[in-house]
Amino acid sequence: MDEKTLRILSRQFPNIAAASTEIINLQSILSLPKGTEHFLTDIHGEYEQFNHVLKNGSGSVRRKIDEEFGNTLTVKDKKALATLIYYPEEKLELIKEQEDNIDDWYRITLYRLVAVTKRVASKYTRSKVRKALPKDFAYIIEELITEKVEVQDKEGYYNAIISSIISLKRAPEFITALSNLIQRLVVDHLHIVGDIYDRGPGPHIIMDTLLNYHSVDIQWGNHDIIWMNAAAGHWASIATVLRISARYGNLDILEEGYGINLVPLVTFAMEAYKDSDCSAFKIKYNTDYNTKDLDMDTKVHKAIFVIQMKLEGELVHRRPEFEMTDRSLLEHIDFDRGTVEIDGKEYELKDRDFPTIKRDAVNRLSPAEIELMERLEASFVKSEKLQRHVRFLYSKGSMYKTINSNLLYHGCVPLNEDGSFLAMNIDGKDYSGKALYDKLESYARKGYYLNQDPAERAKGQDYTWYIWAGPKSPAFGKDRMTTFERQLIDDKSAHRETKNAYYKLRDDEKIVDRILEEFGLDVRHAHIINGHVPVEQKKGESPIFCNGKLFIIDGGFSKAYQSKTGIAGYTLVSNSHGMRLVQHEPFTSARDAIINETDIVSDSEIVEMRNRRILVADTDTGKELKEQIADLEALVEAYESGDLR
Repeated sequence: MDEKTLRILSRQFPNIAAASTEIINLQSILSLPKGTEHFLTDIHGEYEQFNHVLKNGSGSVRRKIDEEFGNTLTVKDKKALATLIYYPEEKLELIKEQEDNIDDWYRITLYRLVAVTKRVASKYTRSKVRKALPKDFAYIIEELITEKVEVQDKEGYYNAIISSIISLKRAPEFITALSNLIQRLVVDHLHIVGDIYDRGPGPHIIMDTLLNYHSVDIQWGNHDIIWMNAAAGHWASIATVLRISARYGNLDILEEGYGINLVPLVTFAMEAYKDSDCSAFKIKYNTDYNTKDLDMDTKVHKAIFVIQMKLEGELVHRRPEFEMTDRSLLEHIDFDRGTVEIDGKEYELKDRDFPTIKRDAVNRLSPAEIELMERLEASFVKSEKLQRHVRFLYSKGSMYKTINSNLLYHGCVPLNEDGSFLAMNIDGKDYSGKALYDKLESYARKGYYLNQDPAERAKGQDYTWYIWAGPKSPAFGKDRMTTFERQLIDDKSAHRETKNAYYKLRDDEKIVDRILEEFGLDVRHAHIINGHVPVEQKKGESPIFCNGKLFIIDGGFSKAYQSKTGIAGYTLVSNSHGMRLVQHEPFTSARDAIINETDIVSDSEIVEMRNRRILVADTDTGKELKEQIADLEALVEAYESGDLR
């Protein structure tokens, strides 16, 4: 190391003793088992199921209970303890009403929770556990979970602590603190492999949870990207977000969740389409939907659909380099005959009443539509909560991530039919593979953050929209998005979206190895983990490809997909022993879980088992720690040689 760097390091470790102590500390961390990583994807706003899977660690909490108590607890007692850990405050309220001797119940439960806490904390350093402890009870919890060699009557010592907690009426708060700590320690790091937004009712609730999560990264899905771009003020993206929310009866997300004023949109839709047939724009609502809003939401759906089609038509002409001008479909409508021509074939339209479209300028917004979009843009850009969530997505997110020999991305690495990387020309240069990911991510960040160059920022936003629906977009991975066709054409042959060659070649080990090498990973130990395309388990499809080198873990978290997949999602758990794929059945509700102690029914399959436990030394964090140790050893050597005082 150069002298300047050594002097900077010496400020933190001013002598041999300080540097040596840190070396010993880092060396000890390297020998600990690696923390548990939890992988989820395609959550699509299903916040209750997401929160439950997060609380139970895809079954990790229940496995820790089984490991700790074996056959010494009944199945009923284990279920009760697990439910308490998932929902401590809600469960305690019920138990207080049911238990005759609540102090005895507190005593038994506290001992059980302390035992589980000890087990989940065992793989971490005392320092890391200490940082995770709740402030109010940090000292007491540390006393209870730390072995006291110097105390002879250990049972009496621990009994005294627990008796004091109960007598001081602090047992409920202490139980809640221990339960939350177990949830915190059972998963060391969370990976969200895209698509938090759209379809389900609570993406904003999921984002609030992630904002407060102890350790998380996010690989953007195309549904996240479109919301991020809408928050930047991009009109076509705003219209897309509004249309999808209207289609699924979820406009409440925008109005109540993000404080976005939709009165101008409703007013415009009710006036412009008051005499229009909107029957083709049905709402796919769930049981919570208020059907009194059905007529209004149907008109809103049609109004924003037309605006989206106009804006996208104008966009693809503005960016001919996208090679998407064929998707400006309003130009191909024969309004007199009520038909549209797509790829040389004529289709009959389900709806031919478009009062806001001018035949001589189909993609031009009317003055009223322009005024509406200006007001909606202002509302999106000024939504404090939406901006906070989107900034979090940018700070914790990316198009892809390599970590601990795993390559994470939402959709695909675009390929040609022969397995070579598909190139996209951007600014006169071809980009493919990792370089394409990096270039598109660069434009996504410019589209949100680059304020000093309006033209480049606008270009960045258009490219961010391309990530949502472009034919060479890694996050989309299809030749077209048939929004127009699905909405207005009954003939299902028009709805077809052809997937990128990646999806035919993902079981070819040579192709998968080439992708892993492209991102700098050792093909002998690496995996690809992605989502985006639901695995139809009921048709016999498997989420495991290429002899366990590639996992597609979208199994239908979204209720909209569960009839297609037959299940309610996959999650992947990677711990020091290997990797476990967890398949979930549909979740009823948090209320049912609390009252009836119903956990998500999950089947887990070990997909990789290591001969020896994976240590921190084997991880990316371990590499960083080894570099720090080398730096500190150089510092010690400089002290010893006299080169540094």
